[in-house]
Amino acid sequence: MNRITELFGIRYPVVQGGMIWCSGWKLAAAVSNAGGLGLIGSGSMHPELLREHIHKCRDATKSPFGVNIPLLFGHSEAFIRICIEEQVPAVFTSAGNPVKYTKLLQENGIRVAHVVANTKGALKCTEAGVDAIVAEGFEAGGHNGREETTTLVLIPLVRRVTQLPLIAAGGIATGRGMLAAMALGADGVQIGSRFAASEESSAHPSFKQKIAEASEGDTMLSLKKLVPVRLLKNEFFRKVSELEQNGAPASELEALLAKGRAGLGMFEGDMVEGELEIGQASALIREIKPVSDIMEEIITEYRQALQMLPDHAF
Repeated sequence: MNRITELFGIRYPVVQGGMIWCSGWKLAAAVSNAGGLGLIGSGSMHPELLREHIHKCRDATKSPFGVNIPLLFGHSEAFIRICIEEQVPAVFTSAGNPVKYTKLLQENGIRVAHVVANTKGALKCTEAGVDAIVAEGFEAGGHNGREETTTLVLIPLVRRVTQLPLIAAGGIATGRGMLAAMALGADGVQIGSRFAASEESSAHPSFKQKIAEASEGDTMLSLKKLVPVRLLKNEFFRKVSELEQNGAPASELEALLAKGRAGLGMFEGDMVEGELEIGQASALIREIKPVSDIMEEIITEYRQALQMLPDHAF
């Protein structure tokens, strides 16, 4: 048992990313049932839908699960209240100040982790007294840090400034990646893209297939004038890039996004005009599989790679 498995009461130190449009109750329950910590992604939900997903997740698993809440979204306060009312075991907050809700959640018996992309954020987490920090590198899908610090650099930097339980995220989709992150100082990992392409993911089948077909270089960080986000390249991405290259103001980019682009792509399946958020690890994914198979592969590869390390000693 390590610090992450002990903190959340899980078998493996693997957290499933709370991804917008991909992380419904089916995915969260499947990951928890497979020994990790499944997260319901609230970012694409309204309050009562989140409550419904919490109820269905609780019916589908007896293991701990959690909810990811992006604090920049309008419903965040309502989501916090619902998690307290429903006594969700864990809440992972992101895109905001961890000080705002950490104590309130902890006073109600909820474990709190906060997602950061730099050491400044990690220090805020320490000040807020969170139970764990998720340090997410530049390789990650979805919203990302402006510093563009890679996971390989970010994890030791964050470990240098805090002794809190540390979860590495960004570019991790395999057992070897998990082992590398833990060698850098992480206590566990958060995996998003690999689970987005699982059978239980709520993403549209066309998006899952697009992930499985992705190659090296098919994703890029964009929308830096708003909130940086890593996207698969398509026609929507091309329009965003063209606006950015021409120095368009943030208002023009916001107008382009206002058409519900994320749901259009990831949930409704428009691979041309939709916003397709996914990480660089998509290049490592070739099959859409059940969560149980994915978790077994990750843990098996982790253990095999760990046993091979003495062969590389010098």
